[in-house]
Amino acid sequence: MSVGTVTRGTTNTNRLRRVDRWLAAQPVLRRAADPLIVDLGYGASAVTTLELHRRLARVRPDVEIVGIEIEPSRVETARDQLEEVRAAGTSFAADARIRFAVGGFEVPLPGGRRVAVIRALNVLRQYPEGEVAAAWQLLLSRLQPGGVLIDGTCNEIGRVASWIDVTADGPQHLTLSLRLADLERPSIVAERLPKALIHRNVEGERVHAFLAELDRQWQFNAALATYGATQRWIASVQAMKDAGWPISGGRRRWRLGEVSVAWAAVAPAG
Repeated sequence: MSVGTVTRGTTNTNRLRRVDRWLAAQPVLRRAADPLIVDLGYGASAVTTLELHRRLARVRPDVEIVGIEIEPSRVETARDQLEEVRAAGTSFAADARIRFAVGGFEVPLPGGRRVAVIRALNVLRQYPEGEVAAAWQLLLSRLQPGGVLIDGTCNEIGRVASWIDVTADGPQHLTLSLRLADLERPSIVAERLPKALIHRNVEGERVHAFLAELDRQWQFNAALATYGATQRWIASVQAMKDAGWPISGGRRRWRLGEVSVAWAAVAPAG
């Protein structure tokens, strides 16, 4: 029996481009002996699963994607869409290594095959916070050694996104990815934090302090908007790092509107 409940199924073209771009740059994709990726809870359309394959195949041509949905009718719809792809009726590669299956957090795969990456975007946000840890543990049990679970959330058109990368050693980072061109303040992401953090953006919590300081630096560097929002963002993130926040990555990632901070710096206080 599938583990989990049916989600709303909301999806859109290019909605998950930010997390896909981040994933394509991760060492796990290049190093995996078996580059099997699971797109868990892809929704009412297969489009974001197909896009995931196209983006990752540029880096790892032998990547294989399995889209898993708990709602059987969505799997049938995805298979119909895949038939059109196979018939060269779309812009996606007709020979893309993609398939779809019914399942949930148990991630059913033939022969107990393990996964390099599980992308679970906009899935756990629909569950109670108290169920996140158990879902993580079940998903982690399906990973290859060195594998990664990505648990995140984004808005409907993918311009505001955040995710946590989780390994067998626990959560590693919180990553924010924002469209900078019309960004008023970075804390807009608060309403799109992963479930493990979304209720923690209150006084006394680490993630609240992080977002408040990021807002402060964004405002402090407002004059740099003359040179573009990207320069303003880079300066803001660099100031956060200089102040002691454990920011990873560098300007190459920051200029994309990203910032990744070590989990310990934002983890729930209690």
